[in-house]
Amino acid sequence: MANFYTDNPEIKFHLNHPLMKRIVELKERNFADKDNYDYAPQDFEDAMDNYDKVLELTGDICANIIWPNSEAVDAEGPHCENGRVRYASKTYENYDATVKAGLNGVTMPRRYGGLNMPTVPYSAINEMISAADAGFENIWSLQDCIETLYEFGDEEQRQAYIPRVCAGETMSMDLTEPDAGSDLQSVMLKATFDEENNCWRLNGCKRFITNGDSDIHLVLARSEEGTRDGRGLSMFIYDKRDGGVDVRRIENKLGIHGSPTCELVYKNAKAYLCGSRKLGLIKYVMALMNGARLGIAAQSVGLSQQAYNEALAYAKDRKQFGKAIVNFPAVYDMISLIKAKLDAGRSLLYATSRYVDVYKALEDIARERKLTPEERAECKEFSRLADAFTPLAKGINSEYANQNTYDCIQVHGGSGFMLEYACQRLYRDARITSIYEGTTQLQTVAAIRYITNGFYSSVIAQMEQEETAPEFAALREQAKAMAEKFNECVAYVNAAENDEFKDFCSRHLYEMCASTVMTNLIVSDATKAPELFAKSARVYTRFAMAEVEKHYNFIKSATSEDLADYRK
Repeated sequence: MANFYTDNPEIKFHLNHPLMKRIVELKERNFADKDNYDYAPQDFEDAMDNYDKVLELTGDICANIIWPNSEAVDAEGPHCENGRVRYASKTYENYDATVKAGLNGVTMPRRYGGLNMPTVPYSAINEMISAADAGFENIWSLQDCIETLYEFGDEEQRQAYIPRVCAGETMSMDLTEPDAGSDLQSVMLKATFDEENNCWRLNGCKRFITNGDSDIHLVLARSEEGTRDGRGLSMFIYDKRDGGVDVRRIENKLGIHGSPTCELVYKNAKAYLCGSRKLGLIKYVMALMNGARLGIAAQSVGLSQQAYNEALAYAKDRKQFGKAIVNFPAVYDMISLIKAKLDAGRSLLYATSRYVDVYKALEDIARERKLTPEERAECKEFSRLADAFTPLAKGINSEYANQNTYDCIQVHGGSGFMLEYACQRLYRDARITSIYEGTTQLQTVAAIRYITNGFYSSVIAQMEQEETAPEFAALREQAKAMAEKFNECVAYVNAAENDEFKDFCSRHLYEMCASTVMTNLIVSDATKAPELFAKSARVYTRFAMAEVEKHYNFIKSATSEDLADYRK
């Protein structure tokens, strides 16, 4: 029987990274839960075995329920009835399977009914569900919003809402408005305090809200009258049980049809402040978005995995000129590149997930006791790594998902243009990944300071020192050559002392950086597991070298004066 976990041993490879020892140690607090919860692990090996079993169960559900339902969900989609969302019929079957399997509240502490798992296995679940149906993943993965409530809400709010999410209730983050997309400081949904009922009241409209008729919402609203910037925004918790929010319509989208994208109308809706006033955008949305961006990186990897599966299966089956098309260089070149981008992007996803795990676990411990100086330094280091690598993981994997699903259709030829083949749905679903939760252009903005201040260069230099098997030594040397060109371009752009020129070159620097980072990651992976990654390491390095050379030539041939050619 098919299984999206056991059929893809690359996922388990990343689950077993050496840093997981430290992550589990931090997450489990010396396994203090083992005396109070019969499902809590006794030791590190028990914890890893638990993750493995949960992922295998997830892989089974994805392969044998969610994936077979995906075409029907895409065709039917959700619809709006009397201000409420009605999912596609098979979506209920999917969600019921995940709830019964206990795949809710994955990262939440056991005292609230969660599984207390790190981000790494959560990303793996996210990836597999996305491979099965990216639209359904949008519904399931929004449970991650509870992380923000856990971090910034009070204990009464945690007790009220987290167990409900762990039991299977859904969430959404209501941020975007008709006039506030990427520019969230322009949000104008009004929040006024109701002294008589000791709550807040929300009035206004939200647009493009994923899973907008969820049970529990985190809402960005303007609490400070007379303000028009981010300092006037706060975060609120809205419970659908209290009423006051209706779905005006569900957007008719290109892809991810299983996920309802809603326009919401708030009419004096009862809500409660989450955290402190005025920090909604400045602090809480940033935390919320970083989690969401890592989720989109996992979604993108899942789409790339399924694009590879579909392309390879079709190419082996389809015969032209007397032989399977997988044997033609023009075809196997595309398929091997899909696999190489998938493997390199997946390595970046799980490296970022590990960084997030370490610093989040330490921050959580800091709520209970004072960190030691060594722990504070570790938290600072991994927090910076997570902040730097999240925009790389989200931006590059979403771009690769678009490229890989595009190439998957190309492998299918004319059949790929027909609706009966899944590749066209994967292509439509992938298109949004480089747009929502921050476009690739915004990921570049988030990453550029780490490029120009030399942080990525220092991380790359450390990667170059990692153990390299003799058969991959040449690849590591090629990665070093890429790094030299990247550093030369950074110095060139910095020397111009022109912010507009820096912004103009930023996307090129960003892609050079990502290509160099991922080459080092995939070479390290190949050293540890050549049976899984040797081919991808060689293919990806050739691809990355060409990409770095392209961007190098563009930047070194450009000057500040050239900007006039691009302005309109």
